[in-house]
Amino acid sequence: MTMAEPSIVAIAVRPLVEYALLSGDIESGFRTATALTEGTKAHQRIQQQYGELDQKEVYMKAEIPYGNLVFQVDGRCDGLLSDEDGRLTIDEIKSTSGELAAIEGDGYPVHWAQAYFYAYMTVRERALAAIRVQLTYVQVDTEEERRFVREVTEEELDVFVQDVTARYAPYARMRLAHEELRNASIQALPFPFPSFRGGQRKFAGAVYKTIEGKTKLFAKAPTGTGKTISTLFPSIKAMGAGMLQRIFYLTARTITRTAAEEALALMQRHGLHLHAVTITAKDKVCFQEEMRCSKEHCPYAEGYYDRVNGAVLDMLTEETIMTRTVIEQYARKHRVCPFEFSLDAAYSADAIIGDYNYVFDPKVSLKRMLEEQKRKTALLVDEAHNLVDRAREMYSGELTKGDYLALTRVMKPISKEVYTAAKAVNDYLLGVRKTMTETKVEAAKPEELIALIEAFSAAAERVLAKGGADNGGAAAGHGDGEESPGERLLETFFAAQSFLRTAKLYDPERHVTYTEVEGSDVRVKMFCLDPSQQLRQMTKGYRAQVLFSATLSPLNYYMDMLGGGEEDYSVAIPSPFSAEQLDVEVIALSTRYQDRERTRGPLAERIARVTRERPGNYMVFFPSYAYLDDVRRVFEELAADRVASGSMRVMVQQSKMNEAEREQFLAAFDAASRQTLVAFAVMGGIFSEGVDLVGDRLTGVIVVGVGLPQLGFERDLLRSYFDRTRGSGFEYAYIFPGMNKVLQAGGRLIRSESDSGVLLLIDDRYQQPQYRRLLPEEWRGEDKPPRWSMFTPPPR
Repeated sequence: MTMAEPSIVAIAVRPLVEYALLSGDIESGFRTATALTEGTKAHQRIQQQYGELDQKEVYMKAEIPYGNLVFQVDGRCDGLLSDEDGRLTIDEIKSTSGELAAIEGDGYPVHWAQAYFYAYMTVRERALAAIRVQLTYVQVDTEEERRFVREVTEEELDVFVQDVTARYAPYARMRLAHEELRNASIQALPFPFPSFRGGQRKFAGAVYKTIEGKTKLFAKAPTGTGKTISTLFPSIKAMGAGMLQRIFYLTARTITRTAAEEALALMQRHGLHLHAVTITAKDKVCFQEEMRCSKEHCPYAEGYYDRVNGAVLDMLTEETIMTRTVIEQYARKHRVCPFEFSLDAAYSADAIIGDYNYVFDPKVSLKRMLEEQKRKTALLVDEAHNLVDRAREMYSGELTKGDYLALTRVMKPISKEVYTAAKAVNDYLLGVRKTMTETKVEAAKPEELIALIEAFSAAAERVLAKGGADNGGAAAGHGDGEESPGERLLETFFAAQSFLRTAKLYDPERHVTYTEVEGSDVRVKMFCLDPSQQLRQMTKGYRAQVLFSATLSPLNYYMDMLGGGEEDYSVAIPSPFSAEQLDVEVIALSTRYQDRERTRGPLAERIARVTRERPGNYMVFFPSYAYLDDVRRVFEELAADRVASGSMRVMVQQSKMNEAEREQFLAAFDAASRQTLVAFAVMGGIFSEGVDLVGDRLTGVIVVGVGLPQLGFERDLLRSYFDRTRGSGFEYAYIFPGMNKVLQAGGRLIRSESDSGVLLLIDDRYQQPQYRRLLPEEWRGEDKPPRWSMFTPPPR
């Protein structure tokens, strides 16, 4: 491209006008003006009223020169209406469940702007001097309609369009300059290590081919293969080749997000210029002591939309890898909410690092991702074994009677409408409680309850749209330190919305509804048994997906549960580590619940023996806190003299630990210490995944049990479902998820080529083929068999 050639900016009408004209405050995640959406049914009903000469869903486009830029703008106009005299009217339809009386003035500027662009395209194409523009607002529940009409000239539209493009131009120029620099840097980017590790080149090649072929890859990539760089490097190279515009690096844990940031920083040191944004959970980055998103309670919410464009432009101009720290720095500088700011910046980024839910969860996914953008986006899903249970949570919904009973008490003096709707839900569940004798399971969703929740949601939304329900707080008994009526209503409203979303995606073949009584309360849950179909639906349209983990085993189970198909690929990368680095011993001792009291003494003695014979730092993993505490007490009695002398230290993972406590726990694993450390932790917990204790920081790992989830009602529902659909109920519900926890816990031990250590697997079920075959080859040690032994207590 020469300097004389104009730069093309291709953009749809809606994101262009929203960038230029959105203004105002963040309101508790509930903004009537911008929450007005294109409800399909409401649109269709209005369009059915059109006459014979009227057109609907008219595709329009225009080229708009601005300086050295040419904006290629397109969109789909809701209606192009024509009267008997041939006069044209642009109709822009917006639907809402709020009250139409709450609409300020003659409509919202951002909606007029959208309609004006379609009007501009029409007058240019047809050489008109003027045109009528109409905003049609429709209430989705009552079907009430409200219209505003203006007549605008071709000259007025031209001035307006130039003003909007002028506001967007600085951002467009920044993006164009960045993309040119980014692509050049990618072309020259070398692999950021002297050489590929064993299996790493194969893995990176498979990722590139997956993106090139627009397919899905499931990869079992053991610790040491460099999973993060092996997925990011080829994806970035694919971006440089024009296949991608954006990469999502999705994780379940903060520590794996850090690994992605470090990999990008490493490539940056080798010349990469790329915009990457890390999204951190709202409750972690909120600057306020109390998270209340309204202008009355938060200065970062007040006027947010008036300042956010400048904040995004500033940060993207000055920064490349935008971690939580960087985002917080610019959020304070521009006085904007750090969470919402990170989301707005993410839409402009080349790479987005964040939790699974920003793509897979219908409640919080990045909904402004257009289909065209998805077609040039790759999903890199780290530690993908975690996504199975996470997806079940995302696609399940529940509610409890107690929430609605509490709401009736606080809302009665404030809103008769909300009180009546909440009471109807409470009364329905009260009736259910009176007739139930045991937990009830049904294949169908609860249609009557859903209708009541829809009525409640509509009533709650109307009250919230007026500014909440706190004006009557004193009358309702709201005092200092208590949750206000408005906060209670908002929480219940969002829970109701989640329940309704689950109802919309409910699949009777893959969901069940169960109702259970808990004391005086009633809980109704639409439970997702099999998330595979919904995962396929949520990722539809993306160019490519790579789902990878060190413990994606067995591969066919994870491909099945994570939405794989016959056309998708899988790859299993061999471990780069030598079997000689790992000394595996299997202790054939029963850890079944009924045997634990009998075997806890020998178990504690075995832990005492190995930590005495081979001093160092150990992690001992248990399937539950209760079992951990039971064995720990016996162990501490056996090791009392060593603890008293200072030669041994015992630590225990607590059920709730903040970040500082977690860091302190891991810092205790000191390679230089002469004191033996024995740390008791739980499988599936914060220390069993994503923790790197390299070298002599970790001498041994002891895994107690085979990790099976606790017997419970939901697990038994899963077992029955997979018995019926796969013929493998116990494996799908218990063995595969349980053994994954074992693999994760044991995987903490060997993290580099120089590591070595001892791994004890304590359970007699490891002798059984259905468990043994799930162990990694280097644990099974075909060329160097693990030591299998029945326990013999050491001499005293």
